[in-house]
Amino acid sequence: MPRPAARRRSTSRASPLRSASGDAVTVVHLTAEYTPYARTGGLAEAVQGLATFQAKQGIPVVVIVPLYRVIRSAAKNLVQIGTEITVYVGPRREQVRFFRDADIQSGPTVIFVDHPGYFDREGIYVERGADYPDNPRRFALFTRAALEAIPLIAKGPVLVHAHDWHSALAFVYMRSYSDLRGRFHGTPAVLSVHNAGYQGHFSPAVVGDLGIPPETFNYHQMEWYGKVNFLKGGLAFCDFAVTVSPSHAEELRTPAGGFGLHAMFASMGDRFQGITNGIDQSIWNPATDTQVSANFTRQDTSNKSACKAALQRTFGLPQRKRVPIFGMCGRLVKQKGFDIILASGALSALDAQFVFLGEGDERYKAGLRSIAARRPQHVSSEFIFTDKVEHRLIAGCDLLLMPSEYEPCGLTQMRAQRYGGLIIGRRVGGISDTVHDDATGFLFDAFTPRGFDQAVGRALHRYYDPGAWQPRMYEAMGRDFGWDSSASRYLQVYRRALAAANPES
Repeated sequence: MPRPAARRRSTSRASPLRSASGDAVTVVHLTAEYTPYARTGGLAEAVQGLATFQAKQGIPVVVIVPLYRVIRSAAKNLVQIGTEITVYVGPRREQVRFFRDADIQSGPTVIFVDHPGYFDREGIYVERGADYPDNPRRFALFTRAALEAIPLIAKGPVLVHAHDWHSALAFVYMRSYSDLRGRFHGTPAVLSVHNAGYQGHFSPAVVGDLGIPPETFNYHQMEWYGKVNFLKGGLAFCDFAVTVSPSHAEELRTPAGGFGLHAMFASMGDRFQGITNGIDQSIWNPATDTQVSANFTRQDTSNKSACKAALQRTFGLPQRKRVPIFGMCGRLVKQKGFDIILASGALSALDAQFVFLGEGDERYKAGLRSIAARRPQHVSSEFIFTDKVEHRLIAGCDLLLMPSEYEPCGLTQMRAQRYGGLIIGRRVGGISDTVHDDATGFLFDAFTPRGFDQAVGRALHRYYDPGAWQPRMYEAMGRDFGWDSSASRYLQVYRRALAAANPES
């Protein structure tokens, strides 16, 4: 199989990540989602942001993603790499091809794993509200195919960085199969836990079906309350693990916040760390954003009123200049706090406007529709997500809602602050790490409608006092949420992982 054009597309800067012998180490990210190709939440953007920044640092970076139907629609110039190969997953022999997007000439090399029977479907994980029943097979095939591809597409030493449960099985295979152990001897394994609420729990029947070594189905490795747990397996076999904010790392070590894996996280000691995600501040910049109706800066926010009017038009609300607009952008799921939002008094009583953007559970859509029908001048929702509407919402809202039950990191609260939107959020995970109470937002603790309403009340008290509101907008817009600091911490983890995987060096 000929190599993709990874070398000529990497930067000319000297790589800051090198092996003991001085060779540049290629970082290979395995991920189920990657912006702009396939996205359901923050995973796609977090991996893309980190990989892109690493490539700018001079690190050779390869990203491997399944070739979903949605990617075929987004990438118009896919070029096959080499010939079809055979991949063994349990008792099955699967034929797999690899593609790259020929239109991308800089940044990370992105490789797509093609198996139409598993990935050419309407959804990524679900269809018509139900998980695909063969998801264990689909992502087992993805990880096995990615491992077969790595020696063919990456020259020299590599570090494998897997993301969430969909890719975690790669490390079980790497460290359990004799041929893979030999091939990846000295290869560091780093696992990112973006959302521990999703772990990949499946019947023990998948052990034989996926070729998982049966001896790994034990309490210390892959067994979890009688089920196979992909994420736990990845944690058991990786060298280091990272979650996406320091506060969330501490939460995951507790019985209340560890989703049943708190003992595993705690047992890893300093091999498990929290590193806050960043955002691409060249894209999320109110001074240059081409997707909003008017640009503005921290020094001159006058055009934010035009963005506010555009947001009101987009959502069919009256164009009132002084009414506060509360925006919310994200998946309509329990985790994001929709139960307490729908039960609060704010949406039903306040003289304010509320706009919601996102896809998700039908019961939350029905709840929002019901309130909007009663208060059409105050509440509006859009359940078809687009980047343009997201940018308009972020630019136009005065306050952004993030009353999450838990929030490993969150990206929306960082973007909103850059656009002068203050945050109403729970003091959990990445929200507590990136929002300063009564300075760039208004935090609350109790996951109750009352706790939420009290934070809304505090926010409105500041909003109606321009002398208090403008300094807080100014403070929020000055926050730096770029990848520089986070990428430096990842480098430290990578270097430790290299040393751990090569103790004789």
